[in-house]
Amino acid sequence: MKQIIVIFLLLICLQPLLAQTGIIKGRVYDKTSNESVPLANVLIQGTSSGVTSDLDGNYKLEGLKPGLYNVIVSYVGYEPLTLFEIEVTNARQAIADFGLVPTASELEEVEVVAEGFYKSEESPVSVRTIGLAEVKRNPGGNRDISKVIRSLPGVASTASFRNDILIRGGAPNENRFYLDGIEVPNINHFATQGASGGPVGMINVDFIRDVEFYSGAFPAARGNALSSVMEFKQKDGRNDKLTANLILGASDVGATLEGPLTPKSSFIFSARRSYLQFLFKALGLPFLPTYNDFQLKYKYKFDQKNQLSIIGLGAIDDFAINDDPGSPDDEDYERNLYILDNIPIQKQWNYTFGAKYEHFRDNSTITLVASRNMLNNDQFKYPGNDESMPKLFDYESQEIENKFRAEVLTYLPADMVLTYGAGYEFAKYNNRSQEPRFVPGTGITDFNVSSLLEMHKWGVFANISKKFFDQRLTLSAGFRTDANDYSESMNNLAEQFSPRFSASYDLTKRFSLNFNTGIYYQLPTYTTLGYRPEGSEDFPNKQNELTYIRNRHIVGGVAYTVNERNFKISLEGFHKKYSNYPFSVTNQIALANLGADFGVIGNEEVTSTAEGRAYGLEFLAQQKFYRGFYGILAYTFVKSEFTDNTGEFVPSSWDSRHLVSLTMGKKLGRNWEIGGRWLFSGGTPYTPYDVEASMQKEQWDQRNQGVLDYTQLNTERTANFHQLDVRVDKNFYFSKWSLNLYFDIQNLYSYEVEQQPILSVERDANGTPIVANPDAPVSEQQYIPKFIENTSGQLLPTLGVIVEL
Repeated sequence: MKQIIVIFLLLICLQPLLAQTGIIKGRVYDKTSNESVPLANVLIQGTSSGVTSDLDGNYKLEGLKPGLYNVIVSYVGYEPLTLFEIEVTNARQAIADFGLVPTASELEEVEVVAEGFYKSEESPVSVRTIGLAEVKRNPGGNRDISKVIRSLPGVASTASFRNDILIRGGAPNENRFYLDGIEVPNINHFATQGASGGPVGMINVDFIRDVEFYSGAFPAARGNALSSVMEFKQKDGRNDKLTANLILGASDVGATLEGPLTPKSSFIFSARRSYLQFLFKALGLPFLPTYNDFQLKYKYKFDQKNQLSIIGLGAIDDFAINDDPGSPDDEDYERNLYILDNIPIQKQWNYTFGAKYEHFRDNSTITLVASRNMLNNDQFKYPGNDESMPKLFDYESQEIENKFRAEVLTYLPADMVLTYGAGYEFAKYNNRSQEPRFVPGTGITDFNVSSLLEMHKWGVFANISKKFFDQRLTLSAGFRTDANDYSESMNNLAEQFSPRFSASYDLTKRFSLNFNTGIYYQLPTYTTLGYRPEGSEDFPNKQNELTYIRNRHIVGGVAYTVNERNFKISLEGFHKKYSNYPFSVTNQIALANLGADFGVIGNEEVTSTAEGRAYGLEFLAQQKFYRGFYGILAYTFVKSEFTDNTGEFVPSSWDSRHLVSLTMGKKLGRNWEIGGRWLFSGGTPYTPYDVEASMQKEQWDQRNQGVLDYTQLNTERTANFHQLDVRVDKNFYFSKWSLNLYFDIQNLYSYEVEQQPILSVERDANGTPIVANPDAPVSEQQYIPKFIENTSGQLLPTLGVIVEL
C-alpha cells in the first residue's frame, strides 16, 4: 500500500513537467447529404480560439492543454451545433465530427444552440441528451447507463441491486433500446424475461458518442414502446491509428481496441469479464453472478454517398449458488437461508447482430437496417440445492427475432421535414418448463408448459413537420401502425393505428411552450403470447383474444434556456392512459402489479382487460458543462394506478409518487474532479402475505415461499429510499498514454431502506421447519410463521483505473 501511495504522489509531481498540448480534429458535413461543409466556423466555447473548416470540411484545433472542451460549429444555412466535453489528451488526437442540419432561413447572426438541449420537430418535449462524459463521470453510475439515467426526471431509483428502468410510473418492459438505429431487446445482464432489467449494464460506454432519452413523444420510426425509447449513438472507430483502453472497474475488467482496418474502414471492439462473483463470495452472499460481454462496431465508407455499419452486442451470464448461509449467529443467516431455498440457478446468453446501410442524396437520406437478436434463458432449482434430487423447477426458453426496416428522411422546401418507412419482422419463441404453482382455492398444481410460437410482424410509419412564423412555431404530425399474424384481433393494421401530434412555440429566444399527444401500442411479451400448457392444442391467450396494449399520452410544458451559458429549466405535465393491459386469470390482477420478480414474467393465462393510468409533473434545472461546473436538479411527482379484479384503480408496483435527484460536479485544478449525487424515491406499494395459506405444509414444502393475499392488493408500502453517491477523479496526461484514477462511493451514509418483510418459517436447531400441529392430518398441518427483516442498501466503495494507450 505504501508503494502505491508513493507512486501516486510521484505522478502528481511529475505531471506538470510533461508536454501540455493536444488536438481536436474532425469533419463538418451536411447531415442529410453527407456533403462536406467548407469554411464553417469552429470555435472553442468561452474563448476566441477557433478555425474554419477547409474545402473538404476538415478542421484541426491545435495547441490545447489536456482537459475538456465544448466546441461550437456554425455556418449560414445550417442550425448551429455544440458538442460538449470533448476530452483532449497528449496520447491521442480527439476526433469530433459535426453533422449540421440544414435550415431554410438565412441567419443574420449566429445563435448557438447546445446539442444537449436540442429538441426535434417531432419530439419537442420529454427528450434529454446525455453525453459521453456525463455517463463516464456520473457519481454512483459506474459507467452504467441504466444507473446514470436515474439523474433525469421521471426515472425512479430502486434500493435493490437491479437495473430495472421505471419511467413515469411504467413497467420495466415498456422501454425500447436502439444501438445506431438497430434495436437491442435488453441492455442488462441477467435479464428478467418478459420484464427486462438486470443487475449490471451490458453496453460499454467507451463506444458511446451520446444517448437520446425519450420519456414521451416517441418518434414514429420507433414502435412497441409505452414508457421510453433510448437511442445510443456510437462513435466510429478511429481512422488514424490503433489505440487501446484498459479498465478495472467496480465489478469487471475490460479492454477496448479501435483503429483503421483499411483506408475506407475502421473498427472498435471490446470484451469485459466480471469479478463480482469473487466479491460476493468474500462478502458471504448466497448468490454468485458471473458475466461476460462483447461489443463491436465496424464501418465501411464506400464513398461520400454510401456507407455501411455493422454492430454486435453479446453477453454470457452465469448465476450460481453459494450454498453456505453462514453461521446461525450471523445477522443475515435466516435471510441467506431463505434466498438459498428460493433463488434458481440461471444460465443465460444473448446477442444482437445487425447491419445499417446509408445512402445520402442531395436532400434526403435512405437507411436500410437488418438485424437478428436471440435470448437463451435456462433456470432450474433443486430441493435444498441437492443436485441428486429431481428438479423442483426447470425452465428453458428462447426468443429469436429477425428484423428489417427501411427509412427515408427528406428535407423539403419551406422548412418541411418528412420521414417515412416500413418494417418487417419474423419472431420465434419456444418454452419448455415445469414448476409447482399455487392456485387460490385449489392449492399446489404442477404446471408443465411446452410451446413453440412463430410470428410475422409488419408496420409502416410516417411523420411530417413544418415551421411557421419565422421558425417560431413548429408543428409536427405523424402515425405508425403495426400488425402481426398471431390472431385475427392483431392482424388488422387499422386496429393499431397510432397517430401523434406535436407543437412548439418560441415566445422569446429563451422561452418556449411545447406540447405532444399520441396513441402508442405495444405487443405483449413473448412469455405471455407463447404460454401454452402441455397438452393444449392452441395458445390459451390467443383464445382469450389477447391484443396490443394501448397507451394514450398527453404531455405539455414550458422551457427556459440560456444557450450561451448551457443552462435550462423546464416544467412538464404528463398523463398516460393504459387499456388492453394483460390481466392474470389465476391471480386476478394486472401484470403491472406483479413487480419485477427475478426470473420470468407473464408465463401464464391472461386477458386484455386491465386498465391503468399514470400522471404527474416533472421539473428539471440543468447546467451543462460550463467553466468547469455541471449539475442537474430533477423532481417528479408521479401517480401510477391499475385496475384490480373489481375494476377499481389501485396503486401499481411502480407508484413511487415523489422522485428527486440532485447531481453536481466541478472540474478543479491540476486535472482533479469531484462530483456527488443524491437520490430519493418514495416507497413503492406491495401486497402482504396470506399467512394461513403460506404456512400450509404442502404449499411450503413445494415452493419455500409465501403466498400473497391479492384481496389486499398493494395496500402496504416500503419505506422511502434515498442515498448519496460521491466520486473523485484524477487524470494524468503523458506524452504516449493517459491514466484516470477514480474513487466512487455509493450510499456514502450507509442508509438501509426497509422493504417488504420476508415471510419464512420457524426452524429447530437443525434448520428443520417446525410444524405447529404435528398430530393433525398431513393436509391440515401448518408451519409456524416467522417474519424476517428485509433491508437493502450498503456502502459500496470502488477504486477504478482506466488506462488509454
